[in-house]
Amino acid sequence: MKKIQFFWNELKASFWFIPVLIITLSVPMAIGFVYLDGLTSISQDGLQRLFFVSSADSARSILSTISGAMIGVAGTVFSVTLVALTLASSQLGPRLIKNFMYIRLNQVVLGAYVSTYLYCLVVLNAIKESEGFTFIPSISIFLAIIIAVVNIILLIVFIHQIAISIQADKVISDIHVFITSQVKTLFPDKLGEESAAENGVRVAKVKSQYDTIISVKSPKSGYLQYIDRDALLSMMTADNSLFDLKVKPGDYLVENIEIGKIYRSGKKNENDFAKVRSQFIIGTTRTSQQDFEFSIHQMVEIAARALSPGVNDPYTAIACIDNLTATMSYLAQVKFPSAFQFDSEEDLRVIAVTLSFEGVLDAAFNQIRQFSAGSTAVIIRLMEALITISQFTKSTRNRNAIIRHARMVLNLGKASISEENDLKDLMERSKKLVSE
Repeated sequence: MKKIQFFWNELKASFWFIPVLIITLSVPMAIGFVYLDGLTSISQDGLQRLFFVSSADSARSILSTISGAMIGVAGTVFSVTLVALTLASSQLGPRLIKNFMYIRLNQVVLGAYVSTYLYCLVVLNAIKESEGFTFIPSISIFLAIIIAVVNIILLIVFIHQIAISIQADKVISDIHVFITSQVKTLFPDKLGEESAAENGVRVAKVKSQYDTIISVKSPKSGYLQYIDRDALLSMMTADNSLFDLKVKPGDYLVENIEIGKIYRSGKKNENDFAKVRSQFIIGTTRTSQQDFEFSIHQMVEIAARALSPGVNDPYTAIACIDNLTATMSYLAQVKFPSAFQFDSEEDLRVIAVTLSFEGVLDAAFNQIRQFSAGSTAVIIRLMEALITISQFTKSTRNRNAIIRHARMVLNLGKASISEENDLKDLMERSKKLVSE
């Protein structure tokens, strides 16, 4: 079921799904309103003359004008979208193109214009005029006019959205909002004591209880996008086995590389390989559904590009650091998922590779630090970020990771900051974390 949900989320995130859905609905909608026109007689008296057409030629002219305009604007919308994607790719990084494709308004606008074009064609085809019979779908034509007005408003909103969406601050803010929602879903629990079952785990002893080891290998090369951990837990429980995972979502797998081992009692069964491998989804790109570090890397990529000699935009890099600081400050207070999964009887069934505070901190600040050599403002802001994160850290292990990064930032400053006063400023801040 969770795999279906994964594919459904990926489908909703694709650029084509919403437009195709809207376009598909436009045809039965047109047929339905034409059918309604066939059942309803519209009087042409009073104010109704201002809203409903009375001649077949006028009806054809209105629908032809609307349909021609809509398909023309649809081409313009598509062109503007491509230009925005090109700008985003060159300025912020190609991996952020997905974020622009996810914007629902862009998908709705493209679908609205093409679907209006199809709607007008269907209604236009329904207009009949002969010596003995005339059929003018007045309600359908009036609806086409209303849709055209709505589409004009949509175009204005779309242009505004495009102008806003390619700004670096807006992109950074959107990524931060997504990361915030993601961390609160993946790490809902505040720091606390680990359970007795986790403290009592002796992995080697548990593994020694089984007499058969089955090596599970990757069926193809690509990025690991999804692992159905609940299904693996159920399978291992039913088979009275243990699965030791060696990979996590976001890792790049080479074909036939070992992704885990099954420890069980009894003979090897080829069906075990197929069942276990079916719980892994491998694709050509990384996704953010289970790969939390991918979202972090999107922010890091913006900062890295901002610090490149061709761009040299330290303010964008500082904005990225500030948002990453907020994320890491939250993560410093939460309990990361355990690597050990147990069944209902507290038997160890799955050993997973999980995220750690140290690992996410490395993903967030390592590359930014490496690219920030010579940028005094960015180096000082990195130190300030680590000081802020440390204020939310209660774990000794997490604090040691922060101090390690502070030392690396201080070493970078000593090596790349030539101005004595700037270096003194950095060293003064570093005293809150690093003892000289």
